[in-house]
Amino acid sequence: MKNSTPSHFRALSLFVLFTFTALTSCKKAETVDPNISYIRVINTSPSLATYNAYFNGTMVNSAALPFGGSTSYTSYTAGSYSLKFTTASSTESVLTKTVALSAKNYYSAYLINKPGALDIFTAGDDLSTPSTDKAYIRFINLSPDAPALDLAKTSATTALISNKAYKSASGFITVDAGTYSLDAKETSSGTVKATIGSTSFTAGYHYDIICGGLVTPANDTERPLSLQAVLIK
Repeated sequence: MKNSTPSHFRALSLFVLFTFTALTSCKKAETVDPNISYIRVINTSPSLATYNAYFNGTMVNSAALPFGGSTSYTSYTAGSYSLKFTTASSTESVLTKTVALSAKNYYSAYLINKPGALDIFTAGDDLSTPSTDKAYIRFINLSPDAPALDLAKTSATTALISNKAYKSASGFITVDAGTYSLDAKETSSGTVKATIGSTSFTAGYHYDIICGGLVTPANDTERPLSLQAVLIK
């Protein structure tokens, strides 16, 4: 009897071999360069102004950043870089500072404080997801005149994150995926200072919960205190 391989079996074997080769090739291509770091820029200055951000002279935003506006991560070789901010209508620097990036790390650089006193607050970003069924949040107090603050779910008696003073960020914590409201409360008194309502948090994603603006705005060009969620991407 003639020993022959059915044509459909030969085709299946070739498909499996091709798929294995393709997956192996993809895996090799996805190797992370150990010299690369990543940074994004967020405008949290409590004014109505919008800003452009330049990293070593190259603008990193596609449109001027409003309050709470964020760029996506951009990759750079580890080292020291110039981060410059301008207003949307000018290329003249309103703030220029040096930012140091270490290899294999992610960073967020926040423009903070009022015009005339602008500064940069930089935080390292741990974007690991050990629990894929949870969302990840961190709380950052970036209001220049706010007291130390706690973050809690609305109507909850226990804080999720406690005692964050101006220019301080918590680490990421896990929360249940879903939609709910959050309060920023004065640590010393428990008084609710700002609220964000009905916000959706998706499992596997990271979010900044930023308290920004001013407790006491001086005029109508300054933003009142607010709480907002910014998806990290």
